[in-house]
Amino acid sequence: MNKSMRSRAVLGAAVALAASTVLTACGGGDSSSADARADGTASATPAAAVKNPLVATFDGGLYIVDGESLKLAKAIGLPGFNRVNPAGDEDHVIVSTDSGFRVLNATDQTLTGIEYKGAKPGHVVRHAGRTVLFTDGTGEVNVFDPADLGSGKKPEGRTYTSAEAHHGVAVELANGELLSTLGTEEKRTGALVLDENNKEIARNENCPGVHGEAAARAEAIAVGCEDGVLIYKDGKFTKIEAPDDYGRIGNQAGSDTSPILLGDYKTDPEAELERPTRVSLVDTEKKRLRLVDLGTSYSFRSLARGPHGEALVLGTDGAIHVIDQNTGKIEKKIPAVGEWQEPLDWQQARPTLFVRDHTAYVSDPGKKALHAIDLDTGKKTASVTVPESTNELSGVVAGH
Repeated sequence: MNKSMRSRAVLGAAVALAASTVLTACGGGDSSSADARADGTASATPAAAVKNPLVATFDGGLYIVDGESLKLAKAIGLPGFNRVNPAGDEDHVIVSTDSGFRVLNATDQTLTGIEYKGAKPGHVVRHAGRTVLFTDGTGEVNVFDPADLGSGKKPEGRTYTSAEAHHGVAVELANGELLSTLGTEEKRTGALVLDENNKEIARNENCPGVHGEAAARAEAIAVGCEDGVLIYKDGKFTKIEAPDDYGRIGNQAGSDTSPILLGDYKTDPEAELERPTRVSLVDTEKKRLRLVDLGTSYSFRSLARGPHGEALVLGTDGAIHVIDQNTGKIEKKIPAVGEWQEPLDWQQARPTLFVRDHTAYVSDPGKKALHAIDLDTGKKTASVTVPESTNELSGVVAGH
């Protein structure tokens, strides 16, 4: 069976099984009221706007789930390997597809006609009321106000094209400056900053293998390197070195309430897949890097921040590790899923953590389940079983 046929078969299975989806919330039971439509999707009956929707990918499409009840609202067929990120408003999610970035109105459960075409759509960044898309295959950067997505038309916004296409990332600051990574398909070296007229005003190429970004309090913007972190703040770059010659921080999670960034930490450049047990805490004000040993490994989809700035890591032991970002102390472990192992292929499904306000949402692809967990009490507030194993998990998030 070829890929497109398999995708259609998977979607058909999702539709057929949607009506028998099992849900539990706060200890009670319920059943989905999803029905198959003529267009091949599963839709809630009666059709209604979804509250605080979540979006999960599966092989062949997207699930839209009510963020409060976790009821499955709709399955949308979308072949290929798709990725999802918050668009920056209360209704939309950005979907990275084979042909480019597409905009999903998750509240209304429809893919809009808004599309940013280009090969290898990559990072989606929300900061200072702007959303920035970086297309790896072309080096094109698109910046827009997510509030403009509600018109149903492609927002007017800023554009910039990197000197060479590469796997990069960009973020626009509150003052209109644009930080964008530097590199080629073979080598990534650092970042530059443009003023609001796209004129270069700063550059630093002391960040080998630059990857990922995060923003901390007082608008300290970080990008990860193979030997630490590069920070841009108040018009200048500062390098915070890793304690190891090769200490790669490629994925980060920031909080507007904290000067400290949470990052992964890898030390073996030769590993086919390193499964680290330490995470990094980078203080952007004191310019210090602290390592915390979790006693368990994790993946790039394991990092998040809590409502009070706490660092959250979903370990392969199945627990969410809650870390005090100031001391590095593991304050508690919240049971979430069973034990798991990170697959060798980064596109393969593994438990994923998505946090919104005081709720942690965790996927369990092995059991085809999604869970909502109250971070304050550590209790599961809702769970759902969906027809197919999910991969990425995201949702609507207003502002950042």
